[in-house]
Amino acid sequence: MVVSLGQLCCLRVGLKKLTGSNVALGRRVWQVSQSNSSLKKQRNRSFFSAFFCCFRDYNVEPPSTNNNTSSLPPPVEENGTVPKCDQVQVIPIPSPPAKYLLPEMNTSDYGKKCVVIDLDETLVHSSFKPISNADFIVPVEIDGTVHQVYVLKRPHVDEFLQKMGELFECVLFTASLAKYADPVADLLDQWGVFRARLFRESCVFHRGNYVKDLSRLGRELSNVIIVDNSPASYIFHPENAVPVQSWFDDMADTELLDLLPFFEGLSREEDVYSVLQNLRGRAPQSGAPEDASAPPALPASAAP
Repeated sequence: MVVSLGQLCCLRVGLKKLTGSNVALGRRVWQVSQSNSSLKKQRNRSFFSAFFCCFRDYNVEPPSTNNNTSSLPPPVEENGTVPKCDQVQVIPIPSPPAKYLLPEMNTSDYGKKCVVIDLDETLVHSSFKPISNADFIVPVEIDGTVHQVYVLKRPHVDEFLQKMGELFECVLFTASLAKYADPVADLLDQWGVFRARLFRESCVFHRGNYVKDLSRLGRELSNVIIVDNSPASYIFHPENAVPVQSWFDDMADTELLDLLPFFEGLSREEDVYSVLQNLRGRAPQSGAPEDASAPPALPASAAP
């Protein structure tokens, strides 16, 4: 076969075009391959980025204890997956408030001192034995049996309570059980003098006695005074005490009436400790322990 020179030239040009087209096609294939690889890497990077982001928020260090908050782990969604970072919430948990025996002071009592007043043998005397001149008869159920408790009011107790209610924030605090002391207080305090009532469960049992811990009231101790016939009841804070003589049935007693001028002056004093210091040498006639301050005729196991 004889090939002319012209045919050889045309064949050469065609081979160059074919080679160039193949090269271009190869380059295009390589570019597409690189693009897919880059896109795949980018997708993988985005997935792991979101995944570790969630773990980064999950492991956030909790705030300092001064903020009284803590960090909660991210909640799990219904499908079992961990939510994205922007869905994770840090919920502050406030620390529980301190527990005090008394509620917040009424606005009408702002600026007044707090006087804690005992019940039995201080304001009244109670007994299971019938008393002909009893002021109140209170039914109390003990172990399924209803007992009648006869209550005598101390002379001048009405005048004492009304005046004390004007001068102080008054709180009834007794070592007796509420089922006895609460109905007695209802009958005794007809003027709403007592802003609160505290019973045996609010006492601290210490060495056989029910002690009234004034530091648990929620009031400044420098503004707290306790009126009680039993030194054992204020053994934790004797410097805050106004001791009174134990009363049983002496209808000529004037203890409460005699104390009113003293309390009128004390209500105007800035420093109650210096005034009360003069009373520390005054000892009550009865040294009865506080757990016996409920009706004396009751056995210890059945005392209200």
